[in-house]
Amino acid sequence: MRYEEQTLEHRLTRRFQKALVDYRLIDDGDKILVGLSGGKDSLCLLELLAKRSRIQRPSFSVEAIHVRMENIEYATDTSYLESFCNKLGVSLHVVTTRFDDTKPTKKPKCFLCSWHRRKEMFRLAQELGFNKIALGHHNDDIIHTALMNLTFQGQFSTMPAKLEMKKMPLTIIRPLCLIEEKDIKRWAELQQYEKQLKLCPYETVSHRADIKRIYGEMEAINPEARFSIWNALESENKLIEKATE
Repeated sequence: MRYEEQTLEHRLTRRFQKALVDYRLIDDGDKILVGLSGGKDSLCLLELLAKRSRIQRPSFSVEAIHVRMENIEYATDTSYLESFCNKLGVSLHVVTTRFDDTKPTKKPKCFLCSWHRRKEMFRLAQELGFNKIALGHHNDDIIHTALMNLTFQGQFSTMPAKLEMKKMPLTIIRPLCLIEEKDIKRWAELQQYEKQLKLCPYETVSHRADIKRIYGEMEAINPEARFSIWNALESENKLIEKATE
């Protein structure tokens, strides 16, 4: 293994482990279902969780789900996902769903697609007895969401590292929450992750794409912007927790 690869693997593992500990994401006896889209983030998440599950404590199991949306014109190579999971010793569940994209609605296509994918994950998780769902949102995703909520919703909030669902016995966890996207991207290149066959046709027309561009400009102005925003989010979360005690 090359020095760059060793250094990057150490950084990914260290930040991954820190997230598990700081946010108490995994408990002994957990049964975790990983949302595997086929993109670099979910592949990296599954790899890190599968490797961590081989350590004795905490003892937990990992499986993956890939949801295919039959009426959205992009697809992943399911055979590659199966091969990837087999190498890690992880079972893969492949399910197909759809939504009516011809019906007039104010909701963007990205929202509808994501919502129906989540619905299938929640259904399968409860059906097979999983108690946690792991999603591949990284540090950049969480910051982008905070900026989107601030800009369009008038509130300073984001996707939490850990969210206990109120209407179902499931907990959402985001173990990549402390890992930067650039590190995942480089790891994917070094490990030669296979890219999906086609990009989502709605990917570049969403507000998230705009916010990602704006955030890049913010970092160009202040390279410490990431840490300032993250610290502000952490402070806000502590105030909320204190108020609810």
